[in-house]
Amino acid sequence: MQYGLLVMGAPYSSPAPHSALRFAHAVLARGHQLAGVFFYHDGVHNASSLMAPPQDELNMHDAWAELHQQHAVPLDVCIAAALRRGLMNESEAQRHGKQAYNLSPPFELTGLGQLLELQQRADRLITFA
Repeated sequence: MQYGLLVMGAPYSSPAPHSALRFAHAVLARGHQLAGVFFYHDGVHNASSLMAPPQDELNMHDAWAELHQQHAVPLDVCIAAALRRGLMNESEAQRHGKQAYNLSPPFELTGLGQLLELQQRADRLITFA
């Protein structure tokens, strides 16, 4: 079975990203496929490379990136929600005249069309909010 995940909660202020990550690992461990993860609303904060949690806490950015590296799971970030919350990649930072950026691969800025595509590819789309 193919699963897709929609993550709408911010790291460290919502249990949603932690639950989504645990679910992703459980799905893969059971032999299912993960078609992708879409970060929306405050969930886009999971993609920030500037997170620096204490050493005894899980770095959500790094944990999602590791999931991508191990299983080639696409990590899509809603561009509208990201820009509204100050997350951008290098090209968007240049386009908006900003001096820095905080979003880089394996996270990709995409539109809501990617969410619809993920919903069509997956047998189940699970929302974590």
